[in-house]
Amino acid sequence: MRIGWILLAAWMSAMCLAESGAESGEENQWAQWRGPLGNGVAPNADPPVTWSEEKNVRWKVALPGKGHSSPVVWGDRVFLTTAIPHGEEVDPPVGRRPGEHDNTLKVRTNEFVVLAVNRNDGKILWQTTVRDQVPHEGRHNTGSFASASPVTDGERVYAFFGSHGLYCLDWSGKILWQRDLGDMESKHGHGEGSSPALYGDTLVVNWDHEGPSFVVALDKLTGKERWRNERDEPTSWSTPHVFVHEGWPQVAISAANRIRSYDLASGALIWECGGLSHNVVTGPVSDDGVLVAGSSYEKQAILGIRLDGATSDITGGEQVAWIRHYDTPYVPSLLLYESNVYFLRHYQGVLTCLNAKTGEEVYSRARLPGIGNVYSSPVAANGRVYITSMDGVTVVFTAGAEPKVLGENSLDDSFSASAALAGKELFLRGEKSLYCIAEE
Repeated sequence: MRIGWILLAAWMSAMCLAESGAESGEENQWAQWRGPLGNGVAPNADPPVTWSEEKNVRWKVALPGKGHSSPVVWGDRVFLTTAIPHGEEVDPPVGRRPGEHDNTLKVRTNEFVVLAVNRNDGKILWQTTVRDQVPHEGRHNTGSFASASPVTDGERVYAFFGSHGLYCLDWSGKILWQRDLGDMESKHGHGEGSSPALYGDTLVVNWDHEGPSFVVALDKLTGKERWRNERDEPTSWSTPHVFVHEGWPQVAISAANRIRSYDLASGALIWECGGLSHNVVTGPVSDDGVLVAGSSYEKQAILGIRLDGATSDITGGEQVAWIRHYDTPYVPSLLLYESNVYFLRHYQGVLTCLNAKTGEEVYSRARLPGIGNVYSSPVAANGRVYITSMDGVTVVFTAGAEPKVLGENSLDDSFSASAALAGKELFLRGEKSLYCIAEE
């Protein structure tokens, strides 16, 4: 079914005690990039449908510096990262290469900062500078030096600034350990953005760039390496996706040459599959025995992989359940909700919805009202999908085969970070401010 417009009208959920003493269950947490399931879904959240600068904004707090990392939420705290520039502008040592895209910027010394915000009133509880230096490389003119989202386990916060270090902080903002993994050389000097993934006591980092690429797993308590695998990959910005299939924790990473799945405990390669483009940004998602990965650059591709029996190189084999070569996503990641996968064409406000297992079209080329370019990724909760554009408009519509717009909401900011949904609140990080959206 094709429609030209939309009809108007756990594995991270272990219970713990928040610092305030209130119980913090799955419905109160958005602890990592793409939420508790890694699919963009908050299973028990129920955020508002409508808001504006004058309606349903519980609080709004100005943020220092610049960052496109998405907020993460646990108990009574919201965590973010940012980079605060100071000093004079200089050309980066690398990143402005003759003959390539010259859309990187001059750089200044930056404070690389982790922030904790009080979830109840928006006050900044602490602000820890983890490093202060001139970036060795530039960034895309629409990017930031703080684009990787943090992750938390309710006791510690893990903040990744790529070439500027990986840090573990305690609940008070004290640095417990740090790791320097080297200097990335990103394609065209466009910058870095892959977020870390956390499962149990293992932290996973993807390091795909124009130099020697690898994936590394670290002990979350000490920062010591558990395993490291070299990767034959150019630059990607894809975040590792941890999933459990038939009791087996695996971590999948989308990239130009192969989508690969590794054993989380040992790092052993389980399966790999070709078919995506270069410049992979979108991360994979999975549910009910299927994993979906997509990309869009010099070619377009999105495919569904049957996890049962997936081993070795499955490119073109029967484990590839379906593949599609048009209207695929570039910057925004996939949303997998109630057996359907939702994705935007490139980074435009044009939406497709497919059955995740079969690839059967539920609808396609749905023009989202009021939505222009989109960098943030779709999220979902309580039967609703939320999509936020770069110019501050969020469209809320019903999930499923007959979408109905429930709200078209505008804020006075620009948004590249993805929303976080927790409890009855929605958190939106803009270029200038962090918003907590909640029913008044």
